[in-house]
Amino acid sequence: MRTYILAAAAANILLCSAQNSAQLIRDPGVYGPPLELVHLYYDQFPTGIAVSSTGRLFSNYPGGLDPNNTNNGSNGRYTIAELTGNTTESAYPSVAINSPPGGAINYTTYPPSGAGYSNYFIGSQSIVIDAANRAWILDTGRVETPNGTLVPASYGGPKLVGIHLNNNTIFQTIVFPTTVAFSDSYLNDVRFDLRPNITASGKGVAYITDSSVEGRNGIITVDLGTGQSWRHLDGNMAVRPESQWLAYLWGVPLYSFNPGRPFGYSTFGADGIALSADGATLYWKSVAGRYLYSIPTARLRDNSATSEVLAQAAINNHGQTGITDGMETDMNNGFIYHGNMEQNAISFYNPANGTDSLFVRDPRINWVRIQRDTVDTMSVSTNGYLYFTCNQLAFGTGFYPGTDRRQKPFALFRVKLPNNGTKVILT
Repeated sequence: MRTYILAAAAANILLCSAQNSAQLIRDPGVYGPPLELVHLYYDQFPTGIAVSSTGRLFSNYPGGLDPNNTNNGSNGRYTIAELTGNTTESAYPSVAINSPPGGAINYTTYPPSGAGYSNYFIGSQSIVIDAANRAWILDTGRVETPNGTLVPASYGGPKLVGIHLNNNTIFQTIVFPTTVAFSDSYLNDVRFDLRPNITASGKGVAYITDSSVEGRNGIITVDLGTGQSWRHLDGNMAVRPESQWLAYLWGVPLYSFNPGRPFGYSTFGADGIALSADGATLYWKSVAGRYLYSIPTARLRDNSATSEVLAQAAINNHGQTGITDGMETDMNNGFIYHGNMEQNAISFYNPANGTDSLFVRDPRINWVRIQRDTVDTMSVSTNGYLYFTCNQLAFGTGFYPGTDRRQKPFALFRVKLPNNGTKVILT
């Protein structure tokens, strides 16, 4: 009898537990508008995505983040490509420009260095379509050796290259002097303001983040008319990584891994970047940090003797908004969209009220580069979609335990923007 009573009690407990468990609140895992799968990457590791006004799609494949992307002049790989089908890509604008003679690494120097070719792509980190529907390629001039060592840049490698999409020809190449792009710089992302009244040359400007893990972070301004460039905010904590920064993805801590050394903390500095819809404010975030910062763009365009003091005094801190790589803005809402890696999400900052809100959440999102399954660089299209790649960067060899846990294919998604949001046009 006693055995029977105990068994019945246990059964009631299990039944009650099952019933209550079904009623308990749980994380739904998804939020916001549905994701649309656009492209699958089965070959190289992508970061950015750029969308033209006619719907053409372009991605970049930096050799500075994956040595398998390194173009050696004979293996047929590319650092910039146009997406030609649901699963296919081709070198853009040509195979030749993606194939520096002798490869992207100069092994005649010690240590090896990035090839200093100004007329070839070495290690492109971003491709962005400006308001005039022209493509711009930001080249770091740096790639990794087969064992994962990031080589320093050489003059001619770090550059900004403009391409006419109507005929796929280069119309401008701006090579950065070594006082602007250091050998240990890592030029990461770029935004454009083509309004003629903001510079004497009348051709507009570009703003670039230097996310170097070696420590000299800052923001670069380029006059697109004269080709002149300069740096601001060097050494300011707003562009530097936070000390002992540690992120978590799917519950796993992301310690930095360097072969032959103890694992430690990631040191990516200023990375994601976005212009306000009126072009008056530049927003940015460090990957190794959770705070969103901004500065009036007038302070960055000023290159006078006192400009650095004025720039550093003009930085605004908008609080914590999660861990971010890529950022982008839409025209109608003025929202600043950003990856929110630890939440498998994309969020947005609203400058009108200073709040940060969830936009879309999905278990397939890991590292958004709102252009990267970690979301990386983003791109807003003229027909009202936010495009972003998911490239699983956090599962690569740069994070402890140093093994490649990425699983192909990598993915390109898009999601409809709220309230008829569209691409910001600053001309």
